[in-house]
Amino acid sequence: MCGIWALFGSDECLSVQCLSAMKIAHRGPDAFRFENVNGFTNCCFGFHRLAVVDQLYGMQPIRVKKFPYLWLCYNGEIYNFKQLQKQFGFEYQTLVDGEVILHLYNRGGIEQTASMLDGVFAFILLDTANRKVFLARDTYGVRPLFKVLTDDGFLGVCSEAKGLINLKHSTSLCSKVEPFLPGHYEVLDLKPSGKVTSVELVKFHSCKDEPLHAACDTVESLPSGFDLETVKSNIRILFENAVRKRLMAHRRIGCLLSGGLDSSLVAAVLLKLMKEININYPLQTFAIGMENSPDLLAARKVAAHIGSEHHEVIFNCEEGIQAIEEVIFSLETYDITTIRASIGMYLVSKYIRKKTDSVVIFSGEGSDELTQGYIYFHKAPSPEEAAEESERLLKELYLFDVLRADRTTAAHGLELRVPFLDHRFTSYYLSLPAELRIPKNGIEKYLLRQSFEDSNLLPKEILWRPKEAFSDGIASVKKSWFSILQDYIDQQVDDLLLEKAAEKYPFNPPKTKESYYYRQIFEKHYSGRSSWLPHYWMPRWVKATDPSARTLKHYKSAAQE
Repeated sequence: MCGIWALFGSDECLSVQCLSAMKIAHRGPDAFRFENVNGFTNCCFGFHRLAVVDQLYGMQPIRVKKFPYLWLCYNGEIYNFKQLQKQFGFEYQTLVDGEVILHLYNRGGIEQTASMLDGVFAFILLDTANRKVFLARDTYGVRPLFKVLTDDGFLGVCSEAKGLINLKHSTSLCSKVEPFLPGHYEVLDLKPSGKVTSVELVKFHSCKDEPLHAACDTVESLPSGFDLETVKSNIRILFENAVRKRLMAHRRIGCLLSGGLDSSLVAAVLLKLMKEININYPLQTFAIGMENSPDLLAARKVAAHIGSEHHEVIFNCEEGIQAIEEVIFSLETYDITTIRASIGMYLVSKYIRKKTDSVVIFSGEGSDELTQGYIYFHKAPSPEEAAEESERLLKELYLFDVLRADRTTAAHGLELRVPFLDHRFTSYYLSLPAELRIPKNGIEKYLLRQSFEDSNLLPKEILWRPKEAFSDGIASVKKSWFSILQDYIDQQVDDLLLEKAAEKYPFNPPKTKESYYYRQIFEKHYSGRSSWLPHYWMPRWVKATDPSARTLKHYKSAAQE
């Protein structure tokens, strides 16, 4: 995890512009570099480093003797860089996994480069010999990327929007800062003036398609057919492989553990594999919640079962409420459920950074979208519509759960790893018949649970624990986190303000005092940027006025039982 920043064709003094690069310093607390591009005095790169792989030669932009005309600034981890080296005979100059991007590009161009990378990434690649700039982002947008491109060809690129919004250009602030689309690459021509023009924006991978890099994966071919035992075995093999490849790190590995199915599976498989490869320190797991919250109690059971070094972070209402503004600033969104869930994750990340030496943090993001884990999937009109909804959620992850997971951890200089979003695992799961993937017997993620039922990785009550939204599970059963927030915010927002909300905020107008409160804070830091969030996250197929699972009938009836 790092912070990347680059400008092409700046009319303003670069020493002034580079102050914007400091807005993302939290992403790379170990080192910073600012470098001008030879021959282009108004083009530069900024890089904040979190040293996870190759601590000696890992500074960026990466340049190697073999390709002196290539400049690479990237944020991510490329898990198959050694397999690609073996397959194509690449001669690496460093131990940095991202160096493979330079070799792939030289061998087959940008299309093959983006398609062959098994990992998470956002990168800026400059080819001064051919005067091209390339931008690319991984399939699910696990690593963030924003850009601004003006009509006269000034380009700014950054890991977070906050590094671009105060750039100066032609005596005015830059507008149209927008997220770069996941699963895409863009080709831009670089003019002698340093300005650029966009040539094409190409979608190189869709979540349903088996990735091109599967051909050189460590798990080469799987048994075909959709009989249940084969499917369950394939799910276990691919998930274990997804965790194994993410063990690549020179810094200590830890794991977030809410006690729900997803994070518990990740933690259990992670610890098993760490033992197999003789990693000589205990796995630290981290749970957060208010006193005696469901998540804390469940996580405790899991940690005892798997034998991790478990840490509990207990917070109170005041600490959660005090964190709201800094969380919204970090997130760059005003989405209600994203903010609620981010507060706990932000506070536990803060604890990890201050109190431990774990830096590479595993987590369970992506499972709910992939395996139809949200409560409202019980109301899907048909398996086919449930499958379509699952794909829609995966495509929008970069606006919601993946955004939350990245920003809350990166704010404290941690690197997140999310095995459920492994390209090979997700494409296999989405290839399964729609009726296999739906909730069954009143239980969501039934197939995933079934697949690990005989593994003894987790206690049965955890493997079959019903879905609990992270923002709800960290509070008590009697009073949920969203109720605590709403009670506080009710006192902060006047009824009259809410009545006139649609006049003040015509795009995505707030419908509740809670959403109005978040929007006010967002506009304070990111005025006029409301289009970053196309719509609020809300359940489908139910008449929901709130995104919390605890407001849905299915949850209430299950809780009453």
